[in-house]
Amino acid sequence: MSPEKLQWKELYQEVVTSGLCTGCAGCVIVCPHDVLGYNDDEGVYKPFQFEEGFGPDNCSHGEKGCTSCTRACPRFRAWEPEIDEFMYGRTREAIEVEGVSKDIVLARATDPVLAEVGQDGGLVSAILLYAIEHDVIDAALVSYLEGDGSTWKAKPGVARTKEDIVASAGSRYTYSANTLAYDEAVDGGAERLALVGMSCQSSVPPVMKQRRAGKVGRRIVLNIGLLCSKTFDDAIFEELLEAKYGLKRAEIKKMNIKGRLQIWMHDGRYVEVPLKECHAYTREGCKLCPDFAAEHADISTGGIGAFNDWTLTLVRTEEGREIMGGLERDGWIEVRAADEDLGALALLHKLAKKQRARWPEFALIDSPRLVGA
Repeated sequence: MSPEKLQWKELYQEVVTSGLCTGCAGCVIVCPHDVLGYNDDEGVYKPFQFEEGFGPDNCSHGEKGCTSCTRACPRFRAWEPEIDEFMYGRTREAIEVEGVSKDIVLARATDPVLAEVGQDGGLVSAILLYAIEHDVIDAALVSYLEGDGSTWKAKPGVARTKEDIVASAGSRYTYSANTLAYDEAVDGGAERLALVGMSCQSSVPPVMKQRRAGKVGRRIVLNIGLLCSKTFDDAIFEELLEAKYGLKRAEIKKMNIKGRLQIWMHDGRYVEVPLKECHAYTREGCKLCPDFAAEHADISTGGIGAFNDWTLTLVRTEEGREIMGGLERDGWIEVRAADEDLGALALLHKLAKKQRARWPEFALIDSPRLVGA
């Protein structure tokens, strides 16, 4: 970032209202003056400035020199090359469309409970429990379903125990800014946090650290990213799943995406919905996002490929490698070579390259779109 005092005024114009904002809420949790809120009603998922006496596009603290929000935004200015240099000491090669990685493997949890409740083998659940039990983290920022789960409304929350991890397991496919659980975790005494988040959220901790945005980023010591092409607006439940397929959200047990939207119902039914029918419900914040592969996480995970109960796993940092090594050494996970599923590797590359084409020409940097072009 340039030495000029870039603040909410620039962030609002260049990111929040331009379509680049993913709704990650990094700016909200880092704001030292508590003048940024978050709107997650009716599919909005965006930050807003509510300081009395100022319009939505300006901030008195920014006028006085506060730059915290722009330092925390993983879509502001030259975010991708800045984070690449910070994490890897270099910018990526053109062929590295899915980001820089040290190892790529297939993995799954050995704990039958975690494997059952988790998505694609329960790897993320195993990582969190291992990190808590081995005193790597105090808590994790995750998502839950609100209430009894029947609304399928995802909400940020904190996991501190195995019971919490089991309750938070599984994918939602509607958006949850898990970073917003930060204050709850810290207020509860946690100092070392894991973040489990979609691709956009996984760029929040390193951009905070690279741009020296303060202690929020330093507290996130483990960053687990979820491969993600999009999330859906809540309207998909009534307008498509119920209206066309008779699937009421309260009766849905589990969802997954494997080339189509897979839905398991509590009454035992299984239904597949073509993804092309779901595209109209793509959340606005996903439409210009170029990051499929959670490229700035310590460990990036996703259930693509031929094996439904194995997670394709990209280990990107030494911290990630140390965690994965401990999990395998202590028998918490099974690991197999990624080249046992060459189709998964090809799909990873294809989807990552395709998603990079979303980055718009009006953005002030071209790098996300040009990599792998």
